[in-house]
Amino acid sequence: MSSSRVDRVRASAYRIPTDQPESDGTLEWDATTVVVVEVGAGDQRGLGYCYANAGAAGLASAVLAAVIDGADAMDTRGSWLRMVRAVRNVGRHGIAASAVAAVDVALWDLKARLLDVSLLDLLGGVRDSVEVYGSGGFTSYPVEVLSEQLAGWAELGIRSVKMKVGRCPQDDPRRVLVARRAIGDGVALMVDANGAYSRKQALAQAERFAEHDVTWFEEPVSSDDLDGLRLMRDRVPGGMEVAAGEYGYDLPYFRRMLAAGAVDVLQADATRCAGITGLLGVGALCEAWSLPLSTHTAPALHAQVCCALPALRHLEWFHDHVRIERLLFDGAPEPADGHLVPDRSRPGLGLEFKHVDAQRYLLREATG
Repeated sequence: MSSSRVDRVRASAYRIPTDQPESDGTLEWDATTVVVVEVGAGDQRGLGYCYANAGAAGLASAVLAAVIDGADAMDTRGSWLRMVRAVRNVGRHGIAASAVAAVDVALWDLKARLLDVSLLDLLGGVRDSVEVYGSGGFTSYPVEVLSEQLAGWAELGIRSVKMKVGRCPQDDPRRVLVARRAIGDGVALMVDANGAYSRKQALAQAERFAEHDVTWFEEPVSSDDLDGLRLMRDRVPGGMEVAAGEYGYDLPYFRRMLAAGAVDVLQADATRCAGITGLLGVGALCEAWSLPLSTHTAPALHAQVCCALPALRHLEWFHDHVRIERLLFDGAPEPADGHLVPDRSRPGLGLEFKHVDAQRYLLREATG
């Protein structure tokens, strides 16, 4: 086996334009930034990444690299704890948590590669595949584009699809009707307001959406409004679940959400909640509270760890990140019959970074 001592860290940020302008209930964007981290030990290299501001690359190379330099790559938990301590004065949430996430994922990938096993086999799988739901349906899309995208996922065998709402509340019932007609009656329809509605707006919209058999209402109000989420959970029509949690960076955030009874399904994003180590902790919380977990975006990163989480419902096949992962990584999994099946013959995450293809999108690069 190659040396297991970490001897190099490289962090790079890339900005990839969207294929057309995108928006949700509260934001608009025309590009996505991905921060890629590579951690080496001897002749092996682990790969991790996050979707965050380019500043996360600088933090990974300037602060976190020094923390894990010389660390045993087998000790992922110890390295994670040291990184979390190191960002105390920087601020644990936001960019710092995403930087920790990218390095942590790279360390898990490195550990699995050193052992020549897939990440799933390293973690111990409870399933061989994970269900995905198609996600996009941006509020900036004309209804023709909305219909084509959602129907396309349904034709691929994906049994649940999600669209954005909240930008123009008066238009949302009509857009939801268009979406339902596009996918037919055999596919679950989900909506995501990104916290754009007030409580009363959200309650009124839930009644209208239920007419078109919407089964999932994500962030109907702000995730910071735990009382409002609990109100929604208690009062939305039967058969409609309330979900939130994608903006969680640490376990206390998720614990507060669960203790408030705010959600039917908890969401978490490994690229925000401090990596695979953090996501495993969220999974344990969901087991303890007997609530399902759904992972947010970054499908190629989440696929294997999701197969190791007992409380897992599904993962998000998010349009932007699917494009980026196909563009930048060899080995990014593709859904078959609505599921991702990790390739256990490939070590680690099963991904290889396409350095040459990525170069045109480079924003910054640093080595620690």
